Amino acid sequence: MEGSSLSDMHKRVLLVDDDEVIRDVLGTILSKHGYQVDTAADGREALAKVAGGFFDHIITDLSMPIMDGLELLQALQDMEVDAIRTVISGNTEFSSVSQAFKLGASDFIAKPFQSDQEILLTLRQAEEKGRLQKDNVRLQKELEENYIFSNIVARSRAMTTIFKTITKIADYKTTVLITGESGTGKELIARAIHYNSIRKAKPLVDVNCGGIPENLLESEMFGYVKGAFTDANRTKKGLFEEADGGTLFLDEIGDMPMSLQVKLLRALQEEEIRPLGYGQSIKVDVRIIAATAKKLRDQVRDKQFRDDLFYRINVLAIEVPPLRERQEDIPLLIDHFVKKYNQRLGLSIVDIDKTCLHKLMYYSWPGNVRELENVIERGMALAEGDVLTVKNLPAELFQGGEASAPFDLANAGFSIKQNRAAMERQLIAKALSETSGNRTHSAALLEISIPALLYKMKEYELS
Repeated sequence: MEGSSLSDMHKRVLLVDDDEVIRDVLGTILSKHGYQVDTAADGREALAKVAGGFFDHIITDLSMPIMDGLELLQALQDMEVDAIRTVISGNTEFSSVSQAFKLGASDFIAKPFQSDQEILLTLRQAEEKGRLQKDNVRLQKELEENYIFSNIVARSRAMTTIFKTITKIADYKTTVLITGESGTGKELIARAIHYNSIRKAKPLVDVNCGGIPENLLESEMFGYVKGAFTDANRTKKGLFEEADGGTLFLDEIGDMPMSLQVKLLRALQEEEIRPLGYGQSIKVDVRIIAATAKKLRDQVRDKQFRDDLFYRINVLAIEVPPLRERQEDIPLLIDHFVKKYNQRLGLSIVDIDKTCLHKLMYYSWPGNVRELENVIERGMALAEGDVLTVKNLPAELFQGGEASAPFDLANAGFSIKQNRAAMERQLIAKALSETSGNRTHSAALLEISIPALLYKMKEYELS
């Protein structure tokens, strides 16, 4: 059969439309491309056929006598019928299309059809979407287990405090703002909140606010109707609707353009959205979690972020500390990553020598947990035996990037000179970290001159 593929062969389709011509035309197109086609003139007839057999696809019109398309979709949902559902209709009113999506429709095709390929492409996209949904169901339990707090690799007091806070608020709709340097695990915390909440059975939808072009971000967030703009050749749900009942994770919210911030604020305050090209608002039930590596207060001061939006998302603030401030987590993370890449790469690393562990423990980790994972993976791939050594570590770990071990008064000697040097080094490293390496600001925090800071940085080998 010309144009058919092996994936199309023997797939059963039920066409539901009161227009006999439409049934004949669509049936001919699909049969020609390898589908097995059955037809029904209304919803009741369709349900009778569904009760007597299995269908991969159910394609239904919306406007039909006796039982219309929306009633049919509701009945199919109640019966938990495992079939991909596509709506065809000359009625493109957004409220009807939106209701069809809520009742389980995967896609919408407007009458009159543009071409045979439009029909076939829509069905194949729906099949792919259905396959992904089944994969998501299969992965759901794995995700829930992976993001239980007890399974997150951390034992530091700072992280334990974060877990206790999240446990208290997970079930509430409270908006959460997660801050911290890049690579600290902000997304992991966001997912832990969702999968430990009563919303865990509903979608967790994430969007990188800096990863989508500004001219597309609004349509991605709020959706659009067919004809809303030049390339809008079909109605599409936005991310807010995708996350309805669940959680919307706005990653790198500090990169969101000002033009969209006011619309996001309105959506949060009113709990409703307005798709592009649609004249009415749609209610949504979404829990918002935002994250950023930027200092939003500074952005508010510099007029780069709206103050009203900042106060709206900053209801509960969680700051994830950098890895250099929770060194007690490093051995656990190393052990976790060694086990992970032993399995993934088929290796058998069983130990890390003391010198190598010391380097890993006291490196400053500007890239945080993400950098540590990359270093462990690289080192294991290069290791010649079953022990990880300093030979397997990248050069940057030997270029003055170490952080000093935490000052321990109980085990310190009595030399004021030596202990003062250890404390000075830690304070300077902390100031440089706090100011992202800005030496002028660091000197001000330390209440010393810039030349004195530069001298001490050289003395303590701090880059």
